[in-house]
Amino acid sequence: MTALPPALADWFAARGWQPRRHQLEMLAAARAGQDALLVAPTGAGKTLAGFLPSLADLVEHPAQGLHTLYVSPLKALAVDVQRNLLTPIAEMGLPISVETRTGDTPSDRKARQRARPPHMLLTTPESLSLLISYPDSAGLFATLKTIVIDEVHAFANGKRGDLLALAISRLRTLAPDLRVVGLSATVADADAYRGWLSPDGDLDAIALVRGEPGADPDIAILLPEGRVPWSGHSGRYAAGQVMAEIEAHRTTIIFCNTRSLAELIFQDLWKANDAGLPIGIHHGSLSREARRKVEEAMAAGRLRALVATASLDLGVDWGDVDLVIQMGAPKGSSRLLQRIGRANHRLDEPSSALLVPGNRFEYLEARAALDAVEEGALDAETFRPGALDVLAQHIMAVACAGPFDADALLAEIRQAAPYAMLDAGIFDQVLRFIENGGYALKAYDRFRRLVQGPDGLWRVSHPSFVAQHRLNAGIIVDAPMLDVRFRNHRKLGTVEEGFAASLSPGDTFFFAGLSLEVEKVEQTDLIVRATSRSARIPTYMGARMPISTNLADRVRGYLADPMQWPRFPNEVREWLDVQARRSVLPGAGQLLVETFPHEGRHFMVAYSFEGWNAHQSLGMLLTRRMETLGLMPIGFVANDYALATYSLKPVTDPAALFAPDILTDEFVEWVQQSALLKRAFREVAVIGGLVERQHPGKRKSGRQVTFSTDLIYDVLHRYEPDHLLLRAAWADARARMTDVGRLGDLLDRAAGTMLHVTLDRVSPLAVPVLVMIGREHVAQGLTDDALLIEAEALAAEAMRVD
Repeated sequence: MTALPPALADWFAARGWQPRRHQLEMLAAARAGQDALLVAPTGAGKTLAGFLPSLADLVEHPAQGLHTLYVSPLKALAVDVQRNLLTPIAEMGLPISVETRTGDTPSDRKARQRARPPHMLLTTPESLSLLISYPDSAGLFATLKTIVIDEVHAFANGKRGDLLALAISRLRTLAPDLRVVGLSATVADADAYRGWLSPDGDLDAIALVRGEPGADPDIAILLPEGRVPWSGHSGRYAAGQVMAEIEAHRTTIIFCNTRSLAELIFQDLWKANDAGLPIGIHHGSLSREARRKVEEAMAAGRLRALVATASLDLGVDWGDVDLVIQMGAPKGSSRLLQRIGRANHRLDEPSSALLVPGNRFEYLEARAALDAVEEGALDAETFRPGALDVLAQHIMAVACAGPFDADALLAEIRQAAPYAMLDAGIFDQVLRFIENGGYALKAYDRFRRLVQGPDGLWRVSHPSFVAQHRLNAGIIVDAPMLDVRFRNHRKLGTVEEGFAASLSPGDTFFFAGLSLEVEKVEQTDLIVRATSRSARIPTYMGARMPISTNLADRVRGYLADPMQWPRFPNEVREWLDVQARRSVLPGAGQLLVETFPHEGRHFMVAYSFEGWNAHQSLGMLLTRRMETLGLMPIGFVANDYALATYSLKPVTDPAALFAPDILTDEFVEWVQQSALLKRAFREVAVIGGLVERQHPGKRKSGRQVTFSTDLIYDVLHRYEPDHLLLRAAWADARARMTDVGRLGDLLDRAAGTMLHVTLDRVSPLAVPVLVMIGREHVAQGLTDDALLIEAEALAAEAMRVD
């Protein structure tokens, strides 16, 4: 306590508290002027540890102006931290002001914050980038002492992390004595994040502070009425049991992996809520007012349960939460640990959690997650070079603040870890792109945003471009919907552009109870015709989190090690035992491929465990290759664990289908023929500032943005195919939209580890993925019960050992 100023020491003492060791170590690092990364579990007082040095400094050295920036990945987290920080400041009677600045902050308050900033400003990467774009930013940040980055693992390795890293490099120029602090509960490789925080990759410059581990979490797997089902991935069948858990606890958070599932679970729980308990829902598609209302109700203890998505994964804590339920598989041990931490929020008490697996593979995944958490094995993070569209947006922000020298700015940008190896030639290309749009576009004044003066400095060419930048800056690009229409313009409905982008002319899919063939993707319309052909491609089900390689490897290990099986429920053990007797179970490094006939079709099932996204892409490519080989493919289905194709002719040589050249031949052809590249181009064009999302007082619809970017794409594709943004779009399409890295790993592994087994009928291991066939065109009135009956019939055939 002697390390603390009296006001802080007295506040701790009045509550009977002692500052934790890691909190004092963070204070010591600050007094030594050292950057720091704190890795500590939820409930360890990370946020207080991040702010404690700033509070102490402001108590000991009162000052005016902006002292500390706190950057959060979520608006809700910034608001929650403000609420929790204002209470102790008021109780200590400290003259320290704290405010938030996000996209939800009124414009008059934003203007006042720049003129009379608070001591502490809580914000997001996007709002910080906008602050940097003002001419008065140099004066605003001149007094800045510390930037605290909360939940640094949540965005460091994505485009928002690129934007934040660039902003930090700018702040280091404006405030040379700036300290950078990172906070996280779930970091597998602390040194990787220390490198990300450091301006020159010097790990020793970043003090690593670790908190005490705290109590082990209490995690259980909820089995629906004692049985693990064959099919499904949502756990919706357990709504009654989940409602019983809600009734037995003070406050419960129910996490879902997608927004659509959250809405379904919310409805299911209301139907089972005979006691009429207050239940809320929270996800990113809800309005700000709806989200705030729910957050305030939770903070006040007025809700018994809250159904949520990743919108509440991070940091938002309510002390009365005593149970977390994960619907469906957790997909990663780090994510699970983050979500479990929302319960209790006390270091010395175990957090309680229940996992509700959707099927037998998901049971194994849930068990893998439990084992990983128990061992402290977190999911590895991968870092990649910074995105060029984000770099273009940052350069424009700097230009809006005032003239800049290109060489000095390049040196500054290279202090940001994602851009440490940025080539001067690439930087010049980005600069020239902002100057005039590139060779094919430079005849148009609307793309001439920068000009170089006689003094060699770069300036914004017209004030209108400054206003345009501030209205349109940001990383998150909303995906528009496309209308599904016949040639006569009759509308059937809408699908997300992400689904439409994966389609090529001739592809078939189920929609509105019909089998439809794609004729073309036309600006904002998906033109189709009815067909008697069986639909090959499943209806787009929204974004899904892929299983982490950490958990996938563990599930593979369970299959290969019968010594693990006694830990599993009877029906899971029987499932694996019959699989071993009727077919084989793959070794930890093997790729098992089974082929068998079923109901007049020939099936090929590959158990690759590379995640739904990679399997979806591979299914597209394999069926194209099967068509070329005359195998007459009908379609495919995929989950996180397996990919199944079905055709009129049998696959006798799966190794030829999985040859690595599929990524250079069919992959390139597929991407170029589909709208995938156009979708990626729209995102990089918006982020790079080439296309406006909104004009003053008027926001463009997603369709209008798509129309604008499609026109520019066609011009560049024809006249400047090597354009910077086309290259960036290719990088996005490969890496993010198709999980091409995991695809490449799978194909490399297939050549040497494939184990092909020919069977006379469906195998037990194939049941969970084969049950998905037909789900896409089931009439809306048909219930999940009928699908479960179908699964049991298929399972009965698979589990016969005669």
